[in-house]
Amino acid sequence: MSTSSTATPSRRTRLSALPEVRWAAAALVLFLAGLATQLLGGPEWTWWGLYLACYATGGWAPGLAGVLALKEKSLDVDLLMVGAAVGAAAVGQVMDGGLLIVIFATSGALEALATARTEDSVRGLLDLAPDTATRLGAADDEETVKAADLAVGDVVLVRPGERVAADGTVVAGASEVDQATVTGEPLPVDKAVGDEVFAGTLNGTGVLRVRVARRAGDSVVARIAGLVEQASRTKARTQLFIEKVEQRYSVAMVAATIALFTVPLLWGEPFREALLRAMTFMIVASPCAVVLATMPPLLAAIANAGRHGVLVKSAVVMERLGTTTRVAFDKTGTLTRGTPELAEVHPEPGGTDEELLRTAAAAERPSEHPLGAAVVRAARHLDVPAADGFSAQPGRGVSAVVERRLVQVGSPAALLAGTRLPVVDALRERGFTAVVVLRDRELAGVLGIGDEVRAEAVPAVAEVTRLTGTAPVLLTGDNAATAARVAARVGITEVRAGLLPDDKVAAVRDLEAAGHAVTVVGDGINDAPALAAAHAGVAMGGAGADLTLHTADAIVVRDDLTAIPAVIALSRRARRLVTANLVIAGTFIAGLVLWDLFGTLPLPLGVAGHEGSTVIVGLNGLRLLRDAAWHRVAATSPVPAAVSPPLSANPASPVRSR
Repeated sequence: MSTSSTATPSRRTRLSALPEVRWAAAALVLFLAGLATQLLGGPEWTWWGLYLACYATGGWAPGLAGVLALKEKSLDVDLLMVGAAVGAAAVGQVMDGGLLIVIFATSGALEALATARTEDSVRGLLDLAPDTATRLGAADDEETVKAADLAVGDVVLVRPGERVAADGTVVAGASEVDQATVTGEPLPVDKAVGDEVFAGTLNGTGVLRVRVARRAGDSVVARIAGLVEQASRTKARTQLFIEKVEQRYSVAMVAATIALFTVPLLWGEPFREALLRAMTFMIVASPCAVVLATMPPLLAAIANAGRHGVLVKSAVVMERLGTTTRVAFDKTGTLTRGTPELAEVHPEPGGTDEELLRTAAAAERPSEHPLGAAVVRAARHLDVPAADGFSAQPGRGVSAVVERRLVQVGSPAALLAGTRLPVVDALRERGFTAVVVLRDRELAGVLGIGDEVRAEAVPAVAEVTRLTGTAPVLLTGDNAATAARVAARVGITEVRAGLLPDDKVAAVRDLEAAGHAVTVVGDGINDAPALAAAHAGVAMGGAGADLTLHTADAIVVRDDLTAIPAVIALSRRARRLVTANLVIAGTFIAGLVLWDLFGTLPLPLGVAGHEGSTVIVGLNGLRLLRDAAWHRVAATSPVPAAVSPPLSANPASPVRSR
C-alpha cells in the first residue's frame, strides 16, 4: 500500500533562489565596500558611487512596493525609509542612508526565507502519505494504484513497515501503528478490526487491510498542511505596533514638510531659505530615530535569546511573545520526553521486582517494539538471561523460552483472555500502559510503562503562571487518563485531551475568543497547525518535526522548558525599552522641530541632533545583549529543592513497586 521508507523527503528552497536574498546580499556587499573605501581615504566619487549602488540594489524593491501602496492610498513605511535614506544622501549623510537601506533589505530577505521554509515544510508533510497504494480486488488480487486515485470504500493492503496511504478503518488483521505524526501519542497504538487509521502513519509488524474512509485530499495529514498554510497567511498580515504608529506619523511628517516649504514661499521667503528649512525639518523629523528606537531592543533580545538556546525568528515574534496572557502546552515531547519508560513493577506474591524485570527483559530483548525497549533499558543493570525461540505476535506481544520456561509478555487483552486484574485497571486509571508477564502461562506480574516527565516542567509551569497571571492549559492528542496524570505532576489544572490537529486549532481559537493572547508550545507535526494559528508558537527543537520547526515563531534548541518563561520575560523587558526609546526619540524630535519652526536651526546642528538621538536609543536597546539580561530573567524561575521524580527506572532502586 505504501513505501517502506520512513524518511520524509527534504525539500528546501535554495537561498540563491530567492530574489530578496540576492538583492539584500548585493546591497550589503556594496555598503561594506563603500564603507571600507571611505574609511581608507579613497576618492570621494568612489565611495559615493558604491553607496548609491547600494541604494539602488537594496532600495528599488521596497521603493516600488511603497509606490504601489500609494496607489492603494497607504503610505508604506518602507517607502518612507527609502525617502529618508535619499534625504540623508541629499545633505551629505550618504553612509547613514546606506545603512538604513541594508537593514530594511535584510529584513525583507529574512521574511521571504521564513515564508519559503514554511512552504517547503508543508510540501514535505504531504510527502508523509505515500504516492501509491496496494488496492485489493474482489478476488483479493493486488493492484498498485496512485493514492490520489483511491475512492471511498476501496480496500487497501498495508504491509509491515509501510505507511498508510489513506484515512480508513481496519477490516482485517492486527498490528501496532505509530501515529505520532497525527495524534502526538508517544507509543505505537494497537490496531485491530474496527479501529481507525490515518494516512501518513507508520505500520508496525502486522499486516492490515483498511477500507478507505476519505479521499487523499481530505485526509487528516492533508488538513494539517492546509491549516498551517491558512494560519500562516493570516499571521503574515499582522504588523508591529510601531508600524501602525509610523503610518500616521509619517503621513503627518510628509504633509508638514511640504507645508513648511510652500507656505513660506507664498509669503515671500527666498527659495533657498525655504528649501533649507524644509530639508532640515525633514531630517530632524524623519522616522529614522523612531525605527531605531524599536529595532535594537528587539534584535538585541533575539540575539541574547539565541545565545541561550532560543531562536526567535523575527522582531514581530519577539514583540508578540511579551504580550502573551495564556500558554498552551502540548504533552508528548514537550512536558514529557516522548520516550516510554518503565514506571512500576507489580510481581505476583512470592516474586520480586528484579526477578520479574529480568524475566520480561530476557523475552523482550530481541523485540523492536518501543515498550519492549523500555523494559530492556530498565533492566540494563541486571543479569538478564539468554532467551530461545523468540516470537512476536502483532497486537498481542512476544514470547520466548527463558531458563527453560515459556515467558509471554504482552497486552492484558491478548494474554488474560478477558480476565480483569485490579492492578491493570489501576495502572490504566493513572495513565500508564499495562504490560502483563506470564511464566508457563501463569501470571508472573504486571509492568506499568509511561512517558517520562521533564524535570524542569514543574518550575517552568509555575513561572509561566506567575508571568501571565493565568495557569497554562494542556492540549494533547493522548487519552484523558494519561493527560490528567501528567497535568497533575506539573501543576496544570485545565486539560483538553484526545485532540486531533484541527481540534487543537479550535481550542486555541476558543482561548483567544475569551480574550487571551495564546502562546502554544509543542514539538510534533500534529502541533504545527496550532502553532501557526496561535498568537505565538514555540517549538521544542531537540526532536521537533521539520514542519513544526519551520512553522513555529521560536524554537527552544536545547529542549529546556524553563527557556519559555525566560524568553517571555525578556520580550517584556524589550517592549519596555522600546517604550523608553520612543519617549527619548520623541523628545529629541519635538525639541529639534520646535527649534526649526520657531528659531533658526543650523542644518549641521540638526543632523547632529538627529544622529545623536539615534545613537542614544540604539545603545540603550543594545543593553539587552548582555548575558545579565537573560540570567536576571531566568533567576526568577522558582526551582524547588526536590522535583517530582521522573516516571522511569531508577538505577539505584530498579523500579517503584506499588
